[in-house]
Amino acid sequence: MSHWFNQMKSVKDKKYQEQINFLKENFGFSQVHANALVMHTRGSATSKRFATLDEYLKNTSQEQSKTIRNIFKTIKVKYPELKLVIAWNTPMLKQEDRYVFGVSALKNHLLIAPWEDGILKKIAPKLKGYKVNKKTIQIPNDWKIDTDLLYAIIKEGLKN
Repeated sequence: MSHWFNQMKSVKDKKYQEQINFLKENFGFSQVHANALVMHTRGSATSKRFATLDEYLKNTSQEQSKTIRNIFKTIKVKYPELKLVIAWNTPMLKQEDRYVFGVSALKNHLLIAPWEDGILKKIAPKLKGYKVNKKTIQIPNDWKIDTDLLYAIIKEGLKN
């Protein structure tokens, strides 16, 4: 996140919409993610919509909800020390004060993401058959859990 906070410093004197456009046009942010970063850097506490995983899942389909719960359950089997939190209105796993992994529900699919840069490159052989974006992996709403992939993401995230 320090990278993104540094990027926001370069537009700190711009209007809200100009900051949103900066993130969308230069870094491919979605409106939701751009808004979360802009609101956070502006010190807003009002952008928080969810306090728990259950609250987050109320806005997802039953299929998405089941998949997301299974993702976190699978990870917590091997990494029980990770804490499930809501950050930037997204369910995330954290180790102490470091974010490790997150999941986002979109209309037609889910996105899973390691927190640290470079992890997708390190686990590239495990990503065959997946649509890989700049920092996320797109999975179907009814994803059959790929335990090896999840564990590889978490293992690399905990190394940093």
